[in-house]
Amino acid sequence: MRMLMMGAALVVMTTAAMTSSGMADDDAKGAQKLAQQGRDDYWHCLAREYSRDSNQGMTEQDFGRSVAGACPSERQYYRVALLDYLTTQYPGIDAGAHLATANRAVESAQKDIVTAFVKHRPPAK
Repeated sequence: MRMLMMGAALVVMTTAAMTSSGMADDDAKGAQKLAQQGRDDYWHCLAREYSRDSNQGMTEQDFGRSVAGACPSERQYYRVALLDYLTTQYPGIDAGAHLATANRAVESAQKDIVTAFVKHRPPAK
């Protein structure tokens, strides 16, 4: 009887460990999906900013400032979702390092859209 109880306890403990591990995997997948959605939403918003007729004739610096202030809610959602994903994926790393990574991702998106703007604008007359 004692062996049966120990066996049952082992089964319960193993099942609980597998379930919590599955939850962690689900959390990581969910966080990854939200981070990807945040990235996509931010990029789509930046693309709309890029396409505005009012950008015609802007200098690179003016467009860069415009992009830096554009899409504040999408930018913040992306930053927070990416931070959550990084924290879920790499819990042992300092939160400040994750925040720095998320900020670099936002800056990189802005830099990429400014680079595209400069490369595709008509030459100065």
